[in-house]
This record gives sequence, structure tokens and C-alpha cells, in this order.
Amino acid sequence: MSARHTLLELFDEALRAVDGRAAVAAALPRDARHSQIFAIGKAASSMALGARGVLGGAVELLLVTKDGHVAPGLRDAPGVTVLESAHPVPDARSLAAGEELARRLQALPADAYPLFLVSGGSSSLVEALQPGHGLEELRALNELGLAAGWDIAQLNARRARLSRLKGGGVARLLGARRARALFISDVPADDVDVIGSGLLGRHQGQFDNIERQVVANVERAVQAVVDAGAARGLTLEAGARRFEEAAAEVAEQFVDRLRATGADGVVWGGESTVRLPARHGRGGRNTHLALALARALRRAEALTVLAAGTDGTDGPTDDAGAIIDAGTIERAELGGCDVERAFTEFDSGTALEAAGDLVHTGPTGTNVGDLLVGLKQTATSLRGLVPPRVL
Repeated sequence: MSARHTLLELFDEALRAVDGRAAVAAALPRDARHSQIFAIGKAASSMALGARGVLGGAVELLLVTKDGHVAPGLRDAPGVTVLESAHPVPDARSLAAGEELARRLQALPADAYPLFLVSGGSSSLVEALQPGHGLEELRALNELGLAAGWDIAQLNARRARLSRLKGGGVARLLGARRARALFISDVPADDVDVIGSGLLGRHQGQFDNIERQVVANVERAVQAVVDAGAARGLTLEAGARRFEEAAAEVAEQFVDRLRATGADGVVWGGESTVRLPARHGRGGRNTHLALALARALRRAEALTVLAAGTDGTDGPTDDAGAIIDAGTIERAELGGCDVERAFTEFDSGTALEAAGDLVHTGPTGTNVGDLLVGLKQTATSLRGLVPPRVL
């Protein structure tokens, strides 16, 4: 079995472990009674399916998600309102979705008990701005943050200052109403005041009746990779913390650790940062990280690494990420790509496409950040068959 095939299997096991549908279904009590469901984010469809599996299909649902991320079973279902919106930079649909959310919240009866399902991507997908602020200002802030390499906490804090919904705004609109909020976390420390720019975070100085619970995070995905490796006879070393540095720095640290470990491989979770030039090519932080990893490998070095986003989309692309090895650079150049130009101009997707190394999953139904999984081929022979999955 090839290292690439093994890495794809391990990534699939990670996605299964943090699947939004399963995570929400497991978190909701069997006797849960909610009057309405509000599902927002890139994993909103999957989370909504999990909730409807417990609550039944009669509960009204507002679903706000990224283009192309609507589950077929929800698009035309009775009682379901689907709003597809923009990500990673908001547009007029984001404001329309935000106004619809605010309108529905204000119309809730005092005894309502809504369920909120929130995942990464909410910051861009839904917004209602404070008076005096407009869409162009909001778009400029998002583009500035992406270009400057701000981490998610810094970007979300700046977004919340413009918003009537973020930074605890939904809690303010709910007032004393009871509510439950379930989160798939893609932020440091699983901070509910940061996920989705604090869409269901705590409003400062105000008591609220919102029960909050994180149902999936990147640590669970990392552990799933470790466990799946063990089922194949592989010993994988988990990172002690989430990575969050610049992509080039993460690449150097990861390759050094992969070379040094006595295990068969290494798995890290987190999110790197990139600083985009004014003009850049195809790619996102994972493909840029993957190309940085490929540049760090020595000729013929027997290491293979997957760098991918658990949501299945890397920035504005349809690529989840890539799997690279010591032959990546040569394959890209043979495919007609100037790799150094591609790296400098943040056109990593073009280089990795030329190398045949891109990974495509489509929407995954989750979003807990990014995974780095590296294997030492010489140490493993990628041992053993996978035991059959018990259904």
C-alpha cells in the first residue's frame, strides 16, 4: 500500500471522527425539544441533518452555508429555508442572511427554545452591521486580515466591532430566552467567544440562558488519526499543541520533527497563517504549507506529508490541500511550473496541480481546522491491513 493511499485513509478517519451530523446527534439528548433550528457555517448542513435526526423533520430550520455546501436532503425539505452565502469574503448575500437571522430572532416568542448549530465560516456567511458601517468596509477588513496573515482570533475580534450579531450580538437579541448552542470549533482553545466571531458568544455585561457545548475539535481529529494508524500497525506521534505560526515556519518545524521522531509518523492539528501579496495565484494556506514542506525535503528523502483542511476547501479554492513527497518539486517542474515563482507569488495550487499532488474531497460536513500528517516510508512499509469497520 502506498504512503499516499495510507494518508488519504487516515484523513478520512479523521473526518469521520469530527463529522457534524454524528457529533450533533450524539450531543443532543433523545428527549430534546427545540422550537427552531438555526444552522450557520460551512458544516451547517451536516450539523442540521444530525439535529433533524433527533428532533424530527417538523422543526423549522434556517440554514446559512457556503455555496455548494447544501446537503441534497435539505434543499427542498418542508420547513427549511436555505440561504447560500459568500466565503471567505462576505458579499451582499451575507448581509441579507444576517438581516433574516436578526428578524427571526426578534420574532421569537418569549418561551421559545431554539437550537443553534455553529461552525467555522459563520463570520463571512452571515452579518448585520452596526449603523454607519457598510459592506465595502466589511470586505476591506476581511481582505486586510487575509493579506496580513492575522490569526482567526485577531480577525474575528475586528469583525465583531462592526457587527450587530457577532461578539455576543445574538445573545443580546435573545434576551432572557433559553437556547442551546452546539459548536464545531476551528479556533484556539475552542473559545465560543471566538468561533464565528462570537456569533453565539457571551454578550459582555449581560446574563443569558444559552447552554453552550463544543461537539468537535481538531484534537479529536488528531486522536482519530493516531488510532487509525495504530489499527494499521503504525505508531504515530501527536503534536503537543495546535500549530498557528506562519506556513513556512510550520513546514520547517514539522519536517524537523518528522525526521527526528522514533515513531512511524507525526500528526499535528491547527491553522497556519500566510501573508498574501496584492496579486496572487491559486491556493490557500494548506497548499502554500504543502509546497513549503516539499521545498524543505531533501532529494530522495523517504517522507510523505498530507496538509489539508478538514472542511475540504483551502481558502477560495476547491482543493482540500495536498500530499507531497521528495519528488513533488521535480514533478511540478516537469509539468511546466516554475516552482519558485509559484511559491513567491502564492500560486501553490498551480504548482501542486502540475505535480499531481492536490487532494480533493468536496464539502466534508465538518470544519475543525487543518491537519498535517507525515509518514516515514522507510520505517513502516505502511504495515498491515485495516481491520473491518464495525457498523
